[in-house]
Amino acid sequence: MSTTNGEINKMMIILSKATLENVYAAFVLANGARSEGIEAEIFFTFFGLEAVQKNKNEKLHVATVGNPAMHIPTMIGGLPGMEAAATYIMKKEMEKVDMPEIPEFLDILKCSGVKMWACKLAVDMFHLKREDLVDEVDDIITVGDFYTKAKGEGVHMLFI
Repeated sequence: MSTTNGEINKMMIILSKATLENVYAAFVLANGARSEGIEAEIFFTFFGLEAVQKNKNEKLHVATVGNPAMHIPTMIGGLPGMEAAATYIMKKEMEKVDMPEIPEFLDILKCSGVKMWACKLAVDMFHLKREDLVDEVDDIITVGDFYTKAKGEGVHMLFI
């Protein structure tokens, strides 16, 4: 029997893609959870690891190919310069609403208490080392470790 009355106590967010829109979605949701007093953790796996790689996290792009929300044909989305143009436009719109850039947002998340984990399997698969990741990452853990952290009442898991 649940004792949480449907309350959310913790958000466990899995980020598997490092497109600009996916990274910001995960960060906004984690930040929003903390603002509401809800624990939040992000597990960066596969290409989502690029969001916490020192040499990649400031170079993320909007996905223009195969993204139905772009409302452009896939062939046009694949033309040279389309991804760069869409990324530029998105970043300009984010500036208008005072959205922090990724390195600053990582700092905000860390300071608010969001726990951030890198997936050991993906780190090993991409031949990364701890020093390749930003300092805000708490540790490199296995999927099993992540599931253990997700135990308890009122825990919600979200895959992005």
